[in-house]
Amino acid sequence: MNVNLTQNKNLKLFKIISEVAHRNGQSVYIVGGYVRDLLMKRKAPTDIDFVTESSGIALAESIAKEINPKLKVAVFKTYGTAMFRHNDLELEFVGARKESYSEDSRKPFVEIGTLEDDQKRRDFTINAMAISLNKDNFGELIDPFNGLQDLEQKILRTPLEPLQTYSDDPLRMMRAIRFASTLGFNIEEKSLEAIKTEVERIHIVSMERIMVEF
Repeated sequence: MNVNLTQNKNLKLFKIISEVAHRNGQSVYIVGGYVRDLLMKRKAPTDIDFVTESSGIALAESIAKEINPKLKVAVFKTYGTAMFRHNDLELEFVGARKESYSEDSRKPFVEIGTLEDDQKRRDFTINAMAISLNKDNFGELIDPFNGLQDLEQKILRTPLEPLQTYSDDPLRMMRAIRFASTLGFNIEEKSLEAIKTEVERIHIVSMERIMVEF
């Protein structure tokens, strides 16, 4: 399925990103909440996340230079991410990655991965969709976990087994409740049971992070 970006107010920006990535020999995809809200025809968020299957930092720096050589790029080497502001937008770029977790922390061990690896680590199928900005398939929706179907049926489902998803990062349990409340979605039965099973693991999440989620 192709997503029609021709009327998108950020089309010019997406074309620049596509062109720079192509010149760099890099892949690039829009991911996360921007994709979800675009498909739901909700007001577009002002932060847009991009994934590349190489260096997100190098891509961000190249794009910022193309837009305006004076743009300042914030680099977070630990997580392989970089971001900058352009007009009213906050653009963040990250290299695709795999994640694994220890029992007592929600901070992941990060490894280089593919786009599919990156989609697997997302919290819900509706947040695991990507839109390609690559020259050969610009605008194509990449949806390995049927997030679009869940979006249409208003179901919250995890890409992987829900017990694993919530155990890895217990904050996702609160996020499930938040999305269900704000979007009017139903939490899929297995997912709801997993939240009940893993509820005690919320204690490894800092109070500050819990308050942000509230």
